[in-house]
Amino acid sequence: MVHVYGATIDHQTRCKHYHTDVDIIAIKFKCCNKYYPCIHCHEEDETHPVEPWPSDTFEHTKAILCGVCQHEMTIRSYMDHTHCPNCHALFNSRCQFHYHHYFEI
Repeated sequence: MVHVYGATIDHQTRCKHYHTDVDIIAIKFKCCNKYYPCIHCHEEDETHPVEPWPSDTFEHTKAILCGVCQHEMTIRSYMDHTHCPNCHALFNSRCQFHYHHYFEI
């Protein structure tokens, strides 16, 4: 099982900041190679700045974790799906508004 850092509140990667039924992914941060549920959890735990994933890594970098089934997927796969390609759990569509924190868009 992949370890998810931060203020998680359940085993499906929800955290104290984002905890709806569809908040089920964690992001591996490029700067520290650790999975966190959100940027706020990262900022609370780490002293270094966030480093977004470059766009040329989206196709091959597995940096997204489904909290329901623990499936690791590439950034591109996550961006191209509304649900987990493995277990079909629905993702929060509003997460796209936060992409700029995690990915070079």
